[in-house]
Parts: sequence; structure tokens; C-alpha cells
Amino acid sequence: MDSVTNAMSVDVEDWFQVQAFAGVIPRGDWDALAPRVVANTDRVLDRFARAGVRATFFTLGWVAERQPALIRRIVAAGHELASHGFGHERVYEIGPDAFRADIRRARAVLEDVGGTAVTGYRAPTFSIGSTLTPWAHPILAEEGHRYSSSVFPVRHDLYGAPDAPRGPHRPRPDGVMELPMTTLRAMGRNLPCAGGGWFRLLPYPVFRAGLRRVNRREQRPGIFYFHPWEVDPGQPRIRSAPPLSRFRHYNRLASMAPRVDRLLRDFAWDRIDRVHAADIGLS
Repeated sequence: MDSVTNAMSVDVEDWFQVQAFAGVIPRGDWDALAPRVVANTDRVLDRFARAGVRATFFTLGWVAERQPALIRRIVAAGHELASHGFGHERVYEIGPDAFRADIRRARAVLEDVGGTAVTGYRAPTFSIGSTLTPWAHPILAEEGHRYSSSVFPVRHDLYGAPDAPRGPHRPRPDGVMELPMTTLRAMGRNLPCAGGGWFRLLPYPVFRAGLRRVNRREQRPGIFYFHPWEVDPGQPRIRSAPPLSRFRHYNRLASMAPRVDRLLRDFAWDRIDRVHAADIGLS
């Protein structure tokens, strides 16, 4: 392991709540679909327990409301409970008022069920940026959050703020600290080095080399993320989704769990609030 401790995070949402299926699975159908988030998150918790790793779980309020025992297991295992909003709606689409209502509802449910303070937030589909949502970071501060990990400084068709700072920063003086997703600066652009679908797509040695470069050359921690549904190759197939969406969602799911195990062995990991304690004013 290297001397730098990286931040491990999990975005807790079910297989049918992902952005890839937003156009083909109506929100009103969610309660009628077979949930898999409990079993999948328990698999993640077991992996972390075996590796001795504590992580940050950005959890949907919608999930917490329906699966309170799962939330209590996350907290009891020593992980940080954080917010992923309530209904997995993109922030720049719903506007300031609906955003405030969404994060307030999510935080109330999470704190009530988990019995612990919730100060971290990650926007669904990294849908926060200084251009589209200049009001988001101040609202997060007003609603009791300390930090956001919602900006991905890359260019992507669904998300991304390629001109955003790559390290911790405060986009607004009256807002929370932003801890952006990890990128590698190469060939004049930011390349993703934070997990998710890119982690499944790239050869593992390539990803490992990228994260080690961030740790060793820049002397700073990375932030890694994945979803419980990514360790579930047996999940339902949505044939009506567009081909690109199906590829992004299902590509190499069977490889994800062993890759995560390998990542846990190759690097040191901890919760975001501890790795970035100085940045968010906890040390």
C-alpha cells in the first residue's frame, strides 16, 4: 500500500433508479419493481469488513425510507452515512426550490433512521456545476451540510464540469466545500480516475497506475465511487433502454466485485469525512 489514504464511497441506489434507465422506467413504477439494493449493499458491506475498510455511503432517502434496517447496518459497521438526495433527480433539472426540498427530506429521513448526523452530499449523476447550479452549494450549507462530492471535472454527455478545479475548493464563499471526483491530468485534459463505469471498462492495471500517479506525484488522495448494483451481474436486463445506456450499465458487471477486492488490497482507504477532515473543518 502507498502512504496516501484514499477516500472510498458508495452511491446507494437500486438498479432501476439509475440515469441510464430514466427514460424507460417511470418513477411511478419503482415501488412495483423487485428491490435488490439490500442484498447488494450487504455484499459491499461484507467486502469492506473483510478488508478492514470504512467508507462513505451516499444514500438515497427513498431507499432509507423503505429499508431502515440496511441504513442502521451501515452506521453500525462504522461507515459514514451521507446523502444522495431523496429521489435521484438531476439537480440542474429540478431547480433551487425543489432541490432544497429534496435534500431537506433526504437528510431528515437519513438522520432519523441512522441516528447520526448527515453532513455529506453527492448529487445524482454529478449534476452540480458552477454554471448550471450556482445556487446549489449555498443551499447545501443552509440545509446543514458541510461538504459536497458532486462535481466531476471531465467532459461527458450526461455530466461533467471540465473547467472546475480538480482539488478541494469552495465554489461560493457562502457555500459548502466541494470535494470533486478524482481526475488525472494528461494530454491537456482531465481523465476520469474515480470509479464507476470507467473502472469496469479500463484494464485494472491502467486504473491502478492512474490512481498511484495522483497519490505519488500530486501527493493527494483520490475519491473512488461505485454502486451496489455494480456487484450484481444477475440483475434484470432492460431491453428497451438505448444501446449506449445498456452498455454503460451492464458492461463487465461480473468483473466488478473481484476488481473492488483488488483495489481494497492495493491502496489504503477510509471515509471521506476522515480523509478530508482538514478540508471540511473537522480537524
